[in-house]
Amino acid sequence: MRRSAEMSLWQGRLDSADGPDALRWHQRTHPYRPDTPPGTVLLGVCSDEGVRRNQGRPGAAAGPDAIRRALAGQAWHLDGPLYDAGNLMIDGDNLEALQEEQAGMVATLLDAGHFPLLLGGGHEIACGSGCGLLRHLQRKKQTGRIGVINCDAHFDLRNDPRASSGTPFAQLSAATQEAGFSFHYLCLGISRPANSAALFRRAAELRTVIIEDRELVPWNLAPVENRLHNFIADCDALYLSIDLDLLPAAVAPGVSAPATRGLPLEILEHLLERIRRQAGKKLRLADIAEYNPTYDIDGRTAKVAARLCHLLLNNSPPSHQEHQEKQKT
Repeated sequence: MRRSAEMSLWQGRLDSADGPDALRWHQRTHPYRPDTPPGTVLLGVCSDEGVRRNQGRPGAAAGPDAIRRALAGQAWHLDGPLYDAGNLMIDGDNLEALQEEQAGMVATLLDAGHFPLLLGGGHEIACGSGCGLLRHLQRKKQTGRIGVINCDAHFDLRNDPRASSGTPFAQLSAATQEAGFSFHYLCLGISRPANSAALFRRAAELRTVIIEDRELVPWNLAPVENRLHNFIADCDALYLSIDLDLLPAAVAPGVSAPATRGLPLEILEHLLERIRRQAGKKLRLADIAEYNPTYDIDGRTAKVAARLCHLLLNNSPPSHQEHQEKQKT
């Protein structure tokens, strides 16, 4: 069931004395309606049933509205309209029905030319996000290679009989292949101690591009950037998923499974900028999962999630370093 946007969440300071360029997100966000012109649509998925099934700590169901509150006060630097489509709510513990409803809503948004940015919720939302893209491509009779970039400490490829936060990419792989599409999976930030040998074997069977957290060090990012470049170049449509438990626990304490090591935020931001700029229109949708406000400290994790939303949607000019690299080529 979808609840309409609660626009009272979108409030914050007003800097009217500084003129029209001093706007904040709460002043530029509008409720989504089926006839709205194409833009970015925020959609919350209020579920942590998948986390519970995966033996994690619940609380992520409250994540979407907490992220909205953090977004509301951010300075506005975006182009194009931004809409809030409200939240999808789970009916009891029926996660499978929620994933089906989410896939339908995502496909509808994509059909209308929107860029869906989903806010979780547990990482079970990835199944609905990816299947929504698949459904959209089928409707448009498009073929090609679907690429999934999962920024996560975990593969989420469990072979459990019931859907959970540990199964979404296994579900998506099966659905994609059943529909006759080619499925390509890249995991950025995998923690070896957090994934069993069986999961590494399953990832290998799917020919997953694996980039472990220990590889992501600032003095040796060029090989990682090359692997990302090649992966994106080989795909026709991309879906990007960010699990906040990828980040160090000190940076993102409000998650279902805090990271022991984690990937520094500045490295994640750098790589996300690379992905966004190279992918361009190939990037059809994104989601941010596993924010759990129950365990957040001083709203740190909500602020990180809001910052990542800004990064994914901001079309600012390339950095000085990127500009120099482009000139060399």
